Amino acid sequence: MSSQHTKYTRRHFIEKTALTSIGLTLLLSCNSENKKGNSSNKTTKTGSLNLIPDPKGYLDLPEGFQYKIISQKGNKMSDGFLVPGRPDGMGTFLDESGKTIIIRNHENSPIPLENSPFGNDNKLFTDTIKDKLYDAGNGAIVGLGGTTTLVYDEQTGNVVDEFMSLAGTYRNCAGGITPWGSWITCEEDVTMANGNEIQKNHGYVFEVPMNVKEMITPVPIKDMGRFNHEAVAVDPKSGCIYLTEDRPDGLLYRFIPNEKENLQKGGKLEVLAITAEKSLDTRNWESPKILKNKPMEVYWIPIDNVDPKEDDLRFRGFELGAARFARGEGIWMGENELYFACTNGGPNHFGQVFRYKLSKAEGTSEEANTPATLELYAESEDKTVLHMCDNLNITPWGDLFLCEDNGELNHIRGIDKQGNHYTFACNKSSTSELTGLTFSPTGKTLFVNVQESGHTLAITGPWEKFI
Repeated sequence: MSSQHTKYTRRHFIEKTALTSIGLTLLLSCNSENKKGNSSNKTTKTGSLNLIPDPKGYLDLPEGFQYKIISQKGNKMSDGFLVPGRPDGMGTFLDESGKTIIIRNHENSPIPLENSPFGNDNKLFTDTIKDKLYDAGNGAIVGLGGTTTLVYDEQTGNVVDEFMSLAGTYRNCAGGITPWGSWITCEEDVTMANGNEIQKNHGYVFEVPMNVKEMITPVPIKDMGRFNHEAVAVDPKSGCIYLTEDRPDGLLYRFIPNEKENLQKGGKLEVLAITAEKSLDTRNWESPKILKNKPMEVYWIPIDNVDPKEDDLRFRGFELGAARFARGEGIWMGENELYFACTNGGPNHFGQVFRYKLSKAEGTSEEANTPATLELYAESEDKTVLHMCDNLNITPWGDLFLCEDNGELNHIRGIDKQGNHYTFACNKSSTSELTGLTFSPTGKTLFVNVQESGHTLAITGPWEKFI
């Protein structure tokens, strides 16, 4: 089996799981019956199912589905370090033996130390590993963000290896998989070096190969911009990389590499603009400027000085004509299209999802002849249906799965191909957001984190029967 990333297309998923149709059409929810302990799975409307209350009060799932905590903050890893806290974005790959490789972000700042892979007092941080960290902070303010790599056996449901694969960065929030078998991890932090205990500028993206066996030496890809990064998605055809910015007035960026699959060779950074209106505000906070399911032609504007001292890319881009978005977060590439979430977009600030359909000549001088389009795919008007969507993923059958991040009761929500909303999971254990949801390359396992608990879960069940 190839060590390259295996893309789980719909056909691949059908072959693996004998799935013939999945089309949830109505809302599944942690409803009042669940709270009363009713475990009935009877349909109340055609296609509607109840979530089964978890006896442990942790995570409610549909009938037949189960979860397992496969990694927990503070446990010792294979390399002797501790599982860091605040797990966030994740990507999966298939290794040569058929095991699943998971690369997992950790959204940690240098403080508090309770989330440190080096222990509550950083006692596992030594001079021998200092050069492996991006920013060791002279040993005083050690960067505690980064990534861990897990090797997971789907046959046994166990992690067989787990180690730090990148360290010394700040607040690695999300990122994205590449078609050539690596994970791009993003810093959601723009702290500048101060010449003393903060040794490096932050606000960059880094690349972690899927097949590393230990910590790599982090090298920022500076041509991809210094800003409050969230996530990335890669077009396998053109090699273009799309980047979201978690700011209430953020932009959508595109990076065109000089050399496909070799991001350290640099490239060109651009910002997305709407053809019909310069500097369009897509947030719909004051008035409904953007209507659902109305494709708008777009173009891309080159932007210079992409490694600025000031966090001003979004301001300069907006002045050039770029569209403005409300906290761009999760982004995921499908087939000739991608989706991204805007966490507090919409008139009630409950969240938006946009769909970008690629040009047939994406990233080339010919794309103006067949321009790409952007449309508002979903906008929540009811927080019981969708409330502050964050990480998202395109499921093997083509629906969207989204994690909520609202400080209340958080769910994994779904949106089917007809635009109908449903609920797949309900976090009952805490008000922590769920993060990093991603399927294994086989499509048999859904991985997700409970961030503040520091748990990584593997969810399995009858995907082929989930109708």
